[in-house]
Amino acid sequence: MSSLSQSSVRNRILASLSADDFALLEPHLEPVPLTFRSTVIPAGAPIQDVFFVERGLVSLIAQNDDARIEVGMVGPEGLVGVNALLGTDTSPISSLVQADGEALRMATDWLHAAVGESATLHVCLLRYVQFLMIQTAQTAYANANFDVEARLARWVLMTQDRLGRADLPLTHEFLSLMLGTRRSSVTTALHVLEGNGLIRATRGIINVRDRDKLMELADDSYGLAEAEYERLFGRRPSVH
Repeated sequence: MSSLSQSSVRNRILASLSADDFALLEPHLEPVPLTFRSTVIPAGAPIQDVFFVERGLVSLIAQNDDARIEVGMVGPEGLVGVNALLGTDTSPISSLVQADGEALRMATDWLHAAVGESATLHVCLLRYVQFLMIQTAQTAYANANFDVEARLARWVLMTQDRLGRADLPLTHEFLSLMLGTRRSSVTTALHVLEGNGLIRATRGIINVRDRDKLMELADDSYGLAEAEYERLFGRRPSVH
């Protein structure tokens, strides 16, 4: 496998590392595809690998016998499999690819060895865990306090942040899963946002038309976790 250059990686955690810390990880990073609707880490399964997302989007899904709901999302800003950093080898949360892309896969044993060698690497990865905890808390806050239209606006913004483009692959089925509501409610919310000129919805695609108005509608359900990520890892690239 050819070596990776830190300057070429898109994952923002890897890009933020010192050269020495990146060198600890680089020999053990393997590019792998992220295929739409594939499960990266199943709920309850041993976490044998972690995944630094380069392109694409992975949803963190909580589920029981009756329902499933997205509790977090990971794109090129993050890492799938953070439980491996916390002294556990399984998670009740599954990781489902929501948009095609690519990740850099690393065996958890190698990750444990690397963080054992470098305190600065360990601290950097735990900062991402902190961000993910805040994102999950914001999701609970949004679900408890905001209507479907505002929650939809939040998820569109978060998805655009990670994919970096205006055309987003968000089907009614996935939106229903993400928002924890019926597909009919998702359809109504899409019509409201489209009627107000915030988005344009076609089959399987949402086109962002007015990001500023989406942010206004999402209100303070969006922004806190994003600001924390910027504080921890530096200013994110602008999206269009």
